[in-house]
Amino acid sequence: MRRLTILFLCVIALLLPATACKKKRQRGIFKASDDGVLATMVHVADPRAAPQLTKGFYPIENQAWRWTQSKFSVSLRPPLTGPKNGARLVLKFVIPSVVLDKLHSMKLSAKVNGFDLTPEEYTRPGDQTYSRDVPAIALPTTAVNVDFMLDKALPPSPADNRELGVIVSSVGFEAK
Repeated sequence: MRRLTILFLCVIALLLPATACKKKRQRGIFKASDDGVLATMVHVADPRAAPQLTKGFYPIENQAWRWTQSKFSVSLRPPLTGPKNGARLVLKFVIPSVVLDKLHSMKLSAKVNGFDLTPEEYTRPGDQTYSRDVPAIALPTTAVNVDFMLDKALPPSPADNRELGVIVSSVGFEAK
């Protein structure tokens, strides 16, 4: 009897962590599914975010970031208070010096559900943040399409046949 109890406890101990991980994975905020569950903020290195990166993103590199093309888009869930209070769109990215050495400057602009946000020009390489307030009228209670446009990008070359814009690490909305 004692052996059966010990065996039973060992089996339960082995199964509980697997069940907990499985439940956590199912609730993941990066899940894009048929019922429209989207994340408000996505980290592009997370493979679960891929369905929300709808256009212009290349595969994950160094398990940390993705290059973009000159035009790239994401689908995001607005914050719960977004339809009433608006939100702040935040894009974290890097402009490598090799890009600015050739292009000298880049202008980034964005549209949220067709609503134009003020562009910003970048003249220095390194870590960057594009951050803009988004009015409530542009934020329905469901999915929000965000389109980014760069005025310049590196064209394909013999060394890399991709058009290269910026290196994105995360994009999403912050509640106001």
